[in-house]
Amino acid sequence: MQRYFTNEPIQENNTITISGDDAHHMIQVMRMSPGDEVYVVSEGQTYTMAIVEGTSQIVRLRIQKIHGQSTELPVKVSIVCGLPKGDKLELITQKATELGMHTLYPFEAKRSIVKWDKQKNEKKITRLQKIAKEAAEQSHRNFIPQIHKPVTLQELLDISKSYDVKFVADEEDAKLSERQRFADQLKKVYDKQSILIVFGPEGGLERQEVQLLLENEFQPIALGPRILRTETAPLYALAAISYEYE
Repeated sequence: MQRYFTNEPIQENNTITISGDDAHHMIQVMRMSPGDEVYVVSEGQTYTMAIVEGTSQIVRLRIQKIHGQSTELPVKVSIVCGLPKGDKLELITQKATELGMHTLYPFEAKRSIVKWDKQKNEKKITRLQKIAKEAAEQSHRNFIPQIHKPVTLQELLDISKSYDVKFVADEEDAKLSERQRFADQLKKVYDKQSILIVFGPEGGLERQEVQLLLENEFQPIALGPRILRTETAPLYALAAISYEYE
């Protein structure tokens, strides 16, 4: 059954309206008609709703059932990703959303080859937010991850102060003969509510960046003995967290 998100508060025995692209998708793409049911998520709560009437511009729905089960990770995991080349950030956004990511912060690392034009930031973020929404619908999430504009290292340090646990993926740690297992580090933070993980761009993080993060309570993590691509590492970490917590 198709899933849609709405910002409209839903009350028991209430009807709501959905418009724009989602209405067009219901009526024109999925060919739905009155009586057909969909999932609608509002404020983290999932409902089964039936179409009362609709056009490609606006659809009115009525509650049929309230679902109590959440599909979210039991810990909020935010990803900081050094700006990568090409469409890799779109891939990270899509797959990390499917794996339970809570928030994405693109990071203006020193070795980031790509430099975003600040005048085009809004357009790019809108594109990534749409990808996150579609991935959240596909994977039956109760929450759409928020995609932020690119942050500097100092902005990242300020943001990190609100997180319970902070990790930085360090390829130098992966090269050590004796590495601390990521699973062991996760076992120590079961009681925490939020995790922030920093990943470098294609060229990795500079040692100065890593050192500054370590001085600000970040813990280094090694994701096995192999060096992962910038678009692979966040997905590996999210999968490991999902396995450990769920």
